[in-house]
Amino acid sequence: MKETKDRTKTERSSKSPSTDSYPLVLDIDDFKGDFSFDALFGNLVNELLPAYLEDETDTSEGHSANDAMSNGHLRIPDAGKSAPGVSSPLFPEVDALLSLFKNSCTQLVDLRKQIDGKLYNLKKEVSTQDSKHRKTLSELEKGVDGLFDSFARLDSRISSVGQTAAKIGDHLQSADAQRETASQTIDLIKYLMEFNSSPGDLMELSPLFSDDSRVAEAASIAQKLRSFAEEDIGRQGIAVSVIGNAAASRGLEVAVANLQEYCNELENRLLSRFDAASQKRELSTMAECAKILSQFNRGTSAMQHYVGLRPMFDLEVMNDDARLVLGDPGSQPSPSNVSRGLSALYKEITDTVRKEAATITAVFPSPNDVMSILVQRVLEDRIPKLLEKLLVKPSLLNPPSMEEGGLILYLRMLAVAYEKTQDLARDLHSVGCGDLDVEGLTESLFLPHKDIYIEYEQASLRQLYKSKMEELRAESQQSSESTGTIGRSKGAAISSSQQQISVTVVTEFVRWNEEAVSRSTLFSSQPVTIAGNVRAVFTCLLDQVSLYITEGLERARESLTEAAALRERFVLGTSVSRRVAAAAASAAEAAAAAGENSFRSFMVAVQRCGSSVAIVQQYFANSISRLLLPVEGAHAASCEEMATAMSSAEGAAYKGLQQCIETVMAEVERLLSAEQKATDYRSPDDGIAPDHRPTTACTRVVAYLSRVLESAFTALEGLNKQAFLTELGNRLHKGLLSHWQKFTFNPSGGLRLKRDITEYGEFVRSFNAPTVDEKFELLGIMANVFIVAPESLSSLFEGTPSIRKDAQKFIQLRDDYKSAKLAARLSSLFA
Repeated sequence: MKETKDRTKTERSSKSPSTDSYPLVLDIDDFKGDFSFDALFGNLVNELLPAYLEDETDTSEGHSANDAMSNGHLRIPDAGKSAPGVSSPLFPEVDALLSLFKNSCTQLVDLRKQIDGKLYNLKKEVSTQDSKHRKTLSELEKGVDGLFDSFARLDSRISSVGQTAAKIGDHLQSADAQRETASQTIDLIKYLMEFNSSPGDLMELSPLFSDDSRVAEAASIAQKLRSFAEEDIGRQGIAVSVIGNAAASRGLEVAVANLQEYCNELENRLLSRFDAASQKRELSTMAECAKILSQFNRGTSAMQHYVGLRPMFDLEVMNDDARLVLGDPGSQPSPSNVSRGLSALYKEITDTVRKEAATITAVFPSPNDVMSILVQRVLEDRIPKLLEKLLVKPSLLNPPSMEEGGLILYLRMLAVAYEKTQDLARDLHSVGCGDLDVEGLTESLFLPHKDIYIEYEQASLRQLYKSKMEELRAESQQSSESTGTIGRSKGAAISSSQQQISVTVVTEFVRWNEEAVSRSTLFSSQPVTIAGNVRAVFTCLLDQVSLYITEGLERARESLTEAAALRERFVLGTSVSRRVAAAAASAAEAAAAAGENSFRSFMVAVQRCGSSVAIVQQYFANSISRLLLPVEGAHAASCEEMATAMSSAEGAAYKGLQQCIETVMAEVERLLSAEQKATDYRSPDDGIAPDHRPTTACTRVVAYLSRVLESAFTALEGLNKQAFLTELGNRLHKGLLSHWQKFTFNPSGGLRLKRDITEYGEFVRSFNAPTVDEKFELLGIMANVFIVAPESLSSLFEGTPSIRKDAQKFIQLRDDYKSAKLAARLSSLFA
């Protein structure tokens, strides 16, 4: 490369004389970097084209004068060649430009040749260096391959040596183990011969079995000897049975007996040491003893010994449990106090077990087994003794009285104890109890109570109902005695009001049932069992509510019956004295008042009966129905039972409503008989303007109906209300027809009657009974038979033929029926 560069410099120096004549000298360096052909061309022609240069200068101000020298080296021409005043052709610079372009082309060709020479030299040198490099890489690859082969041979050798060493190690380890086993076997045979020397002789044993510092080793060897001796005796027994009468050598029975005696002595000695360390709280010594004792029956004796000596199982402690939960002897415990007592006691037990768990974990090699024994002892010893005193199962044949708490006290105690004991079981399980089935063990504590639980629940609900009814009767009797009776009718009303149906009482029935249902769901997690118990409990509620409201409606009916008896008692004949009639009228007023009070009382009873049924239905929908769904058909069966239970109450209500209608109609008839005068519908033709007001009897009847039916509008609703008012409207219509047939009417009386009918019609319109409204509208039309002239009656019937049947009777009540010979005139029409 160095030689090539020197040669290039020489060539350029040799050519330099020829290039001196060029106006512009080109160099290779001019083409390096940011080369611009426009700049090069401008440097070539700028000196030869001054006019163009001036124009370009004017249009591009601010350019530096050095820009003209950016490419090439400009030579300054001779002064003679640029003298002014010489005439020139049109484009005199063309020759100079051609000469300049030729010279530039010559220089560019020379530069290209120089570049080509340099490129050729560089390619040749690169090819030489590439060959050397390839040769070097080939040699390196061969060396690396050889190195890899060496490494592979070395790795294979190392692997072979390692396997050989491992085999040697295994053989050495096996030989050492066999040697160790043989040595131990020799020692065991020697120890076994010592134990098999003579029965009960433990004095000539090796020092190992009497050295307290080697107790663990002695226990391990004793267990091995014992296991071997027992297996040998078993094999000898099989051999003797096979060879029959052949004489067998003496076995290891003596060794087994001596080993058993020694193991028992050693175990007792370790237990004594364990107890002494336990009293001093020396956990390390306790752990050492427990580890050694674990070789005897897997340490069961040590575990049970430790658990049995815990203070929490002392008799005095368990007696204190009963005093804490039940209170002082002789006092009746309450569920709330028992709940607080159980919470406190079970928390104390849980804390004690948690403390014991820390000790057990530090001492015993198998803490889970010890915790299992400890928790099992709690649930099988301490808790049952408490529950035995707390849950005394009462007799169903002779249950305790409500003063003594009744069956409900036992059920509430059972629920509290069950719930709190379940909480205790969960707490103990969280502390740790190994593989013990805490849930199953807890359930077994209550099985004697849960097996016949539902029978006690039903008996308790019956007892509560009986007690409540006795309480209500006592309150009613006491109220009656304190108030006294003033007249039989008044006394009957008071007695009825005191025994009225109470929604509060029904709500209390539902509350009892809710409590019973909550216990049913508490005592079982099986949906089928829960559904059966809930259905039995709900049936009790249906029986209670049905019996209670039916008896309440029957009592309200009795007051209606008594009021009817009072009315019948004061019905008089026609031929009585004025004094007797006045007394009878006064008594009839009292009977009417009793009837009105009885009507209101029964309507209140019906209203409360409806509210009570609604409460039961809502309770069933919200709480009972979802619990019955898991059993197919249970929901539908309960709905049917509910309808059946309420049917007796519906029957009593229907009969009572019929009596209410009878009571109302009896009073309407009494008012009409007492207040309706013959002159009301036969006003004299004295020239005075007719009275267009309703009659006094009509006013009294409407006022009475408005007053007495106010309670019916409030108490009844829906279809019951519509049916009752429709029936009453029909009876009122029929009663009025019967009443008016006792009078005769002139035209002015007919107008008065029509005014009464309008008054009655406006009142019954509040019944919202279309059939009744239609009947009273027809009555208003039929009243026209008393108003129109005789010759217009036929046209009246033709306009409203539906009144023809009743109109025949009404026409006969016209005061001119005979004088106008209406019978003959209308006979053809009616025929």
